Amino acid sequence: MTLTQAQISAQLHAAGLTPRRALGQNFVVDANTVRRIARLCGVGPTDNVLEIGAGLGSLTLALAESGAQITAIEIDQLIIPLLRQNVAKCPNVSVVQADAMTLDWSTIADPARRWHLVANLPYNVATPMIADILDTVPQIKEFFVMVQREVGERLAGAPRTKAYGAVSVKVAFWGHAEIVGVVPASVFLPKPNVESALVRIVRHNEPLDDKVNTAELFSLVRTGFAKRRKMLRGALANLVTQAQFNEAGIESTARAEELSVHDWIRLSNVLQEEHS
Repeated sequence: MTLTQAQISAQLHAAGLTPRRALGQNFVVDANTVRRIARLCGVGPTDNVLEIGAGLGSLTLALAESGAQITAIEIDQLIIPLLRQNVAKCPNVSVVQADAMTLDWSTIADPARRWHLVANLPYNVATPMIADILDTVPQIKEFFVMVQREVGERLAGAPRTKAYGAVSVKVAFWGHAEIVGVVPASVFLPKPNVESALVRIVRHNEPLDDKVNTAELFSLVRTGFAKRRKMLRGALANLVTQAQFNEAGIESTARAEELSVHDWIRLSNVLQEEHS
């Protein structure tokens, strides 16, 4: 059970609504794509799901068929009545009108339980939202997000590739990311100018390093990538000495994109030890 393109268009028209560019609204209107996404999420009756950007509920309905407990979050108060109407017959779905960028997640995601996050995220909020949730909401153990393909490639970026950057390091610190599918622009209303990627992020069971100061680590990484064309001895000038590079086993002539998350952790720990 999900919504067809004709049903979505008819509901919007009857309510006098159109997708709002200010909110980055691009609704998935292809039922096969929605079912494919729900299947790839792999959730079942024992799972708890937070869905960000539920829209009219097309994906929500498909996820509900899995038997999982779904909390559907939607920012647009104009869309909320249609969403509530569409999921009214699903006892395992609850609807929350909220801005996921400012939401206190502990109020809707019990920290004692394990949560999955599913989201169709607009370009302008995808990276900061995912990064913030990774940092601050440890009860979310698995992410399945649909984002602009370029963003997805950065989230799952590997060292020594063009897509690899500061957010790639952050994601790799907290979990493992991979692109599990590509979604063409043609299945959205309105049709965007780019393809989307389906990205799965699975949080590590244990931290890669439970002693590293994550705020200092990620600040160091951002500084290094801010001048990614420079050698690290230039990009991190006044922050890291040659002796500290040597102690961490890092070539000062390397560039930021050549360092793995483990390299960045070692370098950050060396700096942290010197300051303690």
